[in-house]
Amino acid sequence: MVVSSEFNDTLDLSDIMAMVTENGTYSSGEQYDIISKVAYLLGMNKRIFENDHEPPKLEIFKKLDIDKRARIIRNLCLLRNQLEHNFLKVCQAIQQEGRSILGMPEYMSADAMKALSDDGIEIYNHLKEPTPFLTNINLNIKSRINNCRDLFPEWINWNYLSDIFIMPGGTTPEGQKKAAAFFYENINYYPYKQYMNWPAQDEGNILLNDKKFVTLLYRWNNDEFQNLSFVSDVSDRTKANIYTFIENSDKCVFIVDCENSDPYSLCAAIRNLEPERLEKIEKIILFDDIHAASAWELLKSYIDIPVEYIMIERLKDNKSLADVKVTARTCKEFYTNNVDSFVLVSSDSDYWGLMEELPDAKFLVMVEHDKCSFALKEALIKKDIFYCYIDSFYAGGAEDIKNDAIQKDLARTIRESLDLNLKELMNEVLGRTRIEMSDEEIISFIKRKIKNQLEIEVNEDWDVELKYRVRKWLEL
Repeated sequence: MVVSSEFNDTLDLSDIMAMVTENGTYSSGEQYDIISKVAYLLGMNKRIFENDHEPPKLEIFKKLDIDKRARIIRNLCLLRNQLEHNFLKVCQAIQQEGRSILGMPEYMSADAMKALSDDGIEIYNHLKEPTPFLTNINLNIKSRINNCRDLFPEWINWNYLSDIFIMPGGTTPEGQKKAAAFFYENINYYPYKQYMNWPAQDEGNILLNDKKFVTLLYRWNNDEFQNLSFVSDVSDRTKANIYTFIENSDKCVFIVDCENSDPYSLCAAIRNLEPERLEKIEKIILFDDIHAASAWELLKSYIDIPVEYIMIERLKDNKSLADVKVTARTCKEFYTNNVDSFVLVSSDSDYWGLMEELPDAKFLVMVEHDKCSFALKEALIKKDIFYCYIDSFYAGGAEDIKNDAIQKDLARTIRESLDLNLKELMNEVLGRTRIEMSDEEIISFIKRKIKNQLEIEVNEDWDVELKYRVRKWLEL
């Protein structure tokens, strides 16, 4: 990062560093995935999503609108909100005009009720009063909101989030009156005057962006949300510096020290950059180590940049050769392959020596907050080398690779833990019981009387036990 001469000589370097990192004066890129889904489920008018100046995104509306689980909750919440706004008018129309709730399109959406009916949800049942109708709505929301759990990322506290859709005491007339009184008293604080369960306060638009909403959501539950990379992205200024570095290069290569970096953060960082601005990147070279995260070899499946994967063998278990391999390969790329620009992904300060010994090469460094030393950042600033934090990029871009890594490693670990062959097991059993069977009889017995009688049980301490259900077999 270039430090201009306009800075006073007495300005502390830590102050300058604050200006050039994500903690400085440049705001982070905002995310709208969570708030768009919440707005949809709460029944916000589609016009809000169609307005480019409003936070909720239309593409998420369209995606959720074809999901039956989401559509049901949306229509239930929409009808509940309409009933809260028009309760007295609905009562008068029923009592004085003899009208049905189904025949009040000016107060209650006939389209929403038809959509619910088409989705198999009947909430009207010829009710004469709006109170039982509201009870049915609240019962259905409470029993069905958990169906929407998979629409949101694993990291968010679902108990906190699902609670905003549930009316406290919403199945009793007393609870409904109390909730309505609070709603009417504080209606101007509610987002777009849409009913939800929250401690209504003057917070501005709580659905302004994911960062604001999730931070408030946790605060309402006397908790603090700290993983801000899940709800915000790096600033446009940081991205612009990365694009400029790549575009000004003749040949650009990513050099990744896997032991001193994070595969999920790097994946998220790359996927949150514009693909067309990354076309000059020739490849990403991964220098992996047995002690690094197991997901590195999956990276190539989740990005559109060529990946060269190198597993570095150790001569001594306590000594990594990554720094030597990285240094040697970087020099080869520079001197032999004419690569002039390197994006070095590592928080290891040992590579400062590499950058000093290649003064004609251009470097951009991607580090992590907790792993990068102050000394390295200080040295980078003094040499006008731009650095950024890969764990400040929007982390939602790596949810799929995380899930894939967990499932693949889980499958491998379970397979290694459960080293059991049923044919070998049968031979042991037959030997102990002094019973003779041919190979054909053993295979037939396994298929008929063992294969489908094995069960896995998990106790309250999460211990796993493989059980065989003993049954008496009747030969017909």
